[in-house]
Amino acid sequence: MAPILLVRRRRYTGTDQHVEAALPVRTIAAEPEPLAVDIGRMALVIIDMQRDFLEPGGFGAALGNDISRLKSAVGPCVDVLAAARRAGILIIHTREGHRADLTDAPPIKVERGDPAMRIGALGPMGRILVRGEPGNQIIPELKPVPGELVIDKPGKGAFHSTSLHHELLRRGLTHLLVMGVTTEVCVQTSMREANDRGYDALLLEDCTESYFPAFKAAAIEMIVAQGGIVGWCAASAQLLQAMAPLGAAA
Repeated sequence: MAPILLVRRRRYTGTDQHVEAALPVRTIAAEPEPLAVDIGRMALVIIDMQRDFLEPGGFGAALGNDISRLKSAVGPCVDVLAAARRAGILIIHTREGHRADLTDAPPIKVERGDPAMRIGALGPMGRILVRGEPGNQIIPELKPVPGELVIDKPGKGAFHSTSLHHELLRRGLTHLLVMGVTTEVCVQTSMREANDRGYDALLLEDCTESYFPAFKAAAIEMIVAQGGIVGWCAASAQLLQAMAPLGAAA
């Protein structure tokens, strides 16, 4: 195991208050190469684990997609979320959704696909991709708790027209753990946005999924290509192994 370097960082406590703590820099076995992660400057970003995408009767299933593929990522996500909470890491949940009047939804986005299943249409779990509707909520297994940030995003990327960059900057955070759905759309877009803004982003490969296996494989290949041109990728087990001592001490 790589040596552990202890550094002094302001540890996030789930509120706007921070406490000084010695937090480790750990090296995670990742692709395309091991990644040194400063735990004290890291946030967990959970992308769009919403009922509409993952539950029977939701938007994704209504389009004929196999939601069991996305559901396979829920268990690993639950384990990582629990470890992050124990370690005191900032946790950020995103939800893709629009205002009820759709003024933040470009017409070209709204007008795609079956008219009965477009953004704003009445679907099996309320109006599709509209904030406040039942289908727009995060699944119960990953429900946010007080102190965790929930960011509603009108686009695919987590940074587009949101406060995410500001929230990370004001806390001095530089490393992102990323998980959620779908790999090739909102997850990959958010990884690319993070890269453009100077963040080191690590995608947890078993904590993300697509309705289409080939799309997930291609997205991961693109992320780690050319020495990590977009970011890094690792199995959640590698992360949990690195965080175990920290979680035990938290």
